[in-house]
Amino acid sequence: MTDNEFDILDELYFVQSYKELKETLGWKDQQLIDTLKELVKKGWVKCFDSAGSEEVVEQPKLADNYSNYRYLATKAGLLKHTGGE
Repeated sequence: MTDNEFDILDELYFVQSYKELKETLGWKDQQLIDTLKELVKKGWVKCFDSAGSEEVVEQPKLADNYSNYRYLATKAGLLKHTGGE
């Protein structure tokens, strides 16, 4: 796990919007998007619509709209984060 992945997972124990993550972490868009893409690909983070009610799983849809979604760590992601895998 990279430091960036760890830092994002640290924020995703509860659903967070892209904007909230960006403000909390103070990262540039590309750094945040690249790390979120990797976390979603690994199955460590789930992506939800802007209301936080419906999971978004279509990769092409995700690729163009990362800033419009909300994020939450999965059980697998939380286990990786805490070292309890």
